[in-house]
Amino acid sequence: MNDGLRTTADEFPSREVRSPIRYTRLWVGLVAVIAASFAVLGYFGGEVYREAPPVPERVVTSDGSVLFTGQDIKDGQNVWQSMGGQEVGTVWGHGAYVAPDWSADWLHREASWLLDHWAQAEHGKPFGSLTDEDQGALKARLRGEIRHNTYDPRTGDLVVSPLRAQAIQSVGKHYAALFGDDPETDKLRDAYAIPANAIRDPQRMRQLNDFFFWTSWACATDRPGGEITYTNNWPSEALIDNRPSGSIVVWSLISFVVLLAGIGALAWYFAIQRGQRDESHELPEEDPLLAFRPTPSMQATLKYFWVVTALILVQIGFGVLTAHYGVEGSGFYGIPLARWLPYSVTRTWHTQLAIFWIATAWLATGLFMAPAVSGHEPKFQRLGVNFLFVCLLAIVIGSMAGQWFAVQQRLGNVINFWFGHQGYEYVDLGRFWQLFLFVGLILWLVLMARAM
Repeated sequence: MNDGLRTTADEFPSREVRSPIRYTRLWVGLVAVIAASFAVLGYFGGEVYREAPPVPERVVTSDGSVLFTGQDIKDGQNVWQSMGGQEVGTVWGHGAYVAPDWSADWLHREASWLLDHWAQAEHGKPFGSLTDEDQGALKARLRGEIRHNTYDPRTGDLVVSPLRAQAIQSVGKHYAALFGDDPETDKLRDAYAIPANAIRDPQRMRQLNDFFFWTSWACATDRPGGEITYTNNWPSEALIDNRPSGSIVVWSLISFVVLLAGIGALAWYFAIQRGQRDESHELPEEDPLLAFRPTPSMQATLKYFWVVTALILVQIGFGVLTAHYGVEGSGFYGIPLARWLPYSVTRTWHTQLAIFWIATAWLATGLFMAPAVSGHEPKFQRLGVNFLFVCLLAIVIGSMAGQWFAVQQRLGNVINFWFGHQGYEYVDLGRFWQLFLFVGLILWLVLMARAM
């Protein structure tokens, strides 16, 4: 009922009219961040290659005996990759942590051998039994022996003393026993989850030792004209005063602060933008996607999702087995499963399957949604979806089979590179399978583009 009162527009609260968000500055900011990021990556990527430790042409003793060549070191790296690489211990801190870091382990064993040799020769007892004064004198000698850079860039030779050559040979015998079947190293193999006879060929074993020595040499040798090693004094090794330098501590703190500042800046920007939205759009009464009928290509993606489910379950299974190897490295509750599925294989498959099922789910979702959004089913789209599915199956099965054969040492270095195990965590599949996967992604992009 009207009581005679008149209302005006001023009596109602005014509704704020928001202008639509302008995206120009956001796009400019995104491009600037991407450009700056890749500029930094490009610069420091170049620095990594420029400052990388050299691979000597030869490793020789001061009396002229050749111990091994640079090609032996490179072949040894291929052997390390073929047996699992970063899935079996670490090198320079990168990889799995059940087995030790081989560069750090070699360095400590070599340094300990030299100290014990000098202690026995000069004092008639082990290094650990010497007085602090005598130990300090031998440590000072050790630092001169190991940290002094004897690489000659003119000849490409790395010169070591005859005594250090003996230390190299002694440590090499330990690794030959470890990666072989010496009963004295059974406990170590079980602790490291390494099967017996992981390396069967004596020549490949020697090359693996050559590679491990070189990685250790880079950790312990000062850069020319500097007082830090090629790996910036990593790993920590008190016997040769390998400790973090001041620059490492400072830059670690700076990177941490910058990371937190970046996160804080994003949170602040989101907070001040909160509540600002584009002009509201009129929404349909019903979800339009509920009314469509699946096209043949959309129906063809169903098998992708079944494969995703299977890959997730298999990945979980290998994850359980991999975790168990951390406490029983040679088997699974007494079953000697490591003979056929060693830790390096199960961990490789566990990490790789995560990438595969995520990628498969991503591809399948895109192939399903593209025709649904566009309402267009291109000719032969279903054929393309099915062909891509076959390619994905070939990549998954082929790469996993190649990795198993590689770890079993049944592939040569060249075949291993293309079809076996590249030894880099999360990028373990052979180069052929990597290229095949890239081609598959291009095919997926084509299928997506023609359906939109």
